[in-house]
Amino acid sequence: MTQPNPLTERLDAGPVICAEGFLFELEKRGYLSAGEFVPEVALEFPDALRSLHVDFQRAGSDIVEAFTYNGHREKMRIIGKEDLLEPLNRSALQIARSVADAKPGNFMAGNISNSNIWDPENADRQAEVRAMFTEMVGWAVDEGADLIIGETFYFAGEAIAAAEIAKDSGLPVVLTLAPMAFQQMADGVGIVETAQKLEQLGVDVVGLNCFRGPATMLPWLKAIRAAVSCHVGALPIPYRTTQDEPTFFNLSDPHAAVHSPHGRTFPTALDPLQTNRYEIGSFAKEAYDLGINYIGVCCGATPMHIREVAEAVGLTTDASRFSENMKNHFMYGDNERLADNVVALGSTA
Repeated sequence: MTQPNPLTERLDAGPVICAEGFLFELEKRGYLSAGEFVPEVALEFPDALRSLHVDFQRAGSDIVEAFTYNGHREKMRIIGKEDLLEPLNRSALQIARSVADAKPGNFMAGNISNSNIWDPENADRQAEVRAMFTEMVGWAVDEGADLIIGETFYFAGEAIAAAEIAKDSGLPVVLTLAPMAFQQMADGVGIVETAQKLEQLGVDVVGLNCFRGPATMLPWLKAIRAAVSCHVGALPIPYRTTQDEPTFFNLSDPHAAVHSPHGRTFPTALDPLQTNRYEIGSFAKEAYDLGINYIGVCCGATPMHIREVAEAVGLTTDASRFSENMKNHFMYGDNERLADNVVALGSTA
């Protein structure tokens, strides 16, 4: 008898919202270093991580994703803290579990992601990556994860390896790709072809996350949605990528008075290139209308963006109590108590 799949049951019934983007937001809040982007916050400032999870949860995220992105063995070796690998992973998973448990119906997800060492021509490297994924998925299972999210894969081979290992857990699996500026995976495999292969492996949700903003992600989502029968995931970055600059790695800002010392807007000088909240809401509604029910926002996401996604697909969240209400704004409103002479300044201010 086929075991029930709570994730796909929820997705069959309607939208499921997933907040990602912990790296950027926690860096902005002063809890990790840009460039390294290692989630030591799970050990050093667990209350800060818990607070962000709660903020995303209040904004409408149905999935509390353990912040183990970049929390793999190779990254910990780079910063000389490999001994902290397992404690970091378990702490992040336990924090996510506790937040998810506080709201009935929430899922807690274990997370694996791009290793940045995958080499299509090097079997030893591939084995090393598989070992890293295996131990991280094992810790996620130990700590009671409800599903496994594999994300931000730009090599098809690595995505497939992640899918195989995640599926071995017996848990539902979400696997999202992150194509770079070249319009295929980094090992030359087609984006849609990779999504189809993941579906064949039994992945429950395939799709795209990160790297691309709404304008350059949506065309690929349409192609994937048409090519697979499983659920599709859509988690863009909230930045204005274009056909000429399709990812946030290559976004330019010619109007900047002071440029970043490393010469690129990514990752620390992207602020002027953000979408507004309404653009994110429009993306979410368009994706939802395509039949995409797994929707969120990745790097650059704030709780405001997640609330916008949730409300765009017809959901009311705990944070909706504080959604936009301009009728009482001192310059834009129509409340009878507002001073007419001040409201009149709105057109000239």
